[in-house]
Amino acid sequence: MLKAELIERAARFRSASEDPSRNLSDCPALVLNADYTPLSYYPLSLWPWQTAIKAVFLERVDIVASYAREVHSPSWTMPIPSVIALRQYVKPSEFPAFTRFNLFLRDRFTCQYCGSPHNLTFDHVIPRRLGGRTSWENVATACSPCNLKKGGRTPKQAGMPLLIEPIRPTSWHLQERGRAFPPNYLHETWRDWLYWDVELEA
Repeated sequence: MLKAELIERAARFRSASEDPSRNLSDCPALVLNADYTPLSYYPLSLWPWQTAIKAVFLERVDIVASYAREVHSPSWTMPIPSVIALRQYVKPSEFPAFTRFNLFLRDRFTCQYCGSPHNLTFDHVIPRRLGGRTSWENVATACSPCNLKKGGRTPKQAGMPLLIEPIRPTSWHLQERGRAFPPNYLHETWRDWLYWDVELEA
């Protein structure tokens, strides 16, 4: 059978020996780089099961582990991959994009003035009216009350020292930060490839 036909059939696979009303969206595949480290910790690098199976047919990934569930066509059955590894290494960029999400992740989703995790926004450490730039080194996560209290002043003028001075993080830095925020659900086959500080089952 041609590879293209297999891929087309993969999109029509149904679950074998399972309640057909169950949604397969709860069977994502953890994606590892060719060195068997996760492509991303936060957000965790996950592909829908259809994408994972298509990548298997295209010989772009190797299956590392599978769910107990299966999908099948009239003539073929396959366990749903739960962990896959890219065959070609993807080199991560050295520095992440300067976005609100990455800023919050760098600062561990806490206000850098009071430590609160609520009502987060961002603050220019040196206000723009004083020549402060919108950059990694001059923007910090702040809760709305602290942002309002500080106003257009410097931390020294406002008597509000930063908990940690802002820096430009590397992609590795943010991945390390992301390991502190595991998702609510971790499939058992993922645990050998992830390194969060979660309690191991006896």
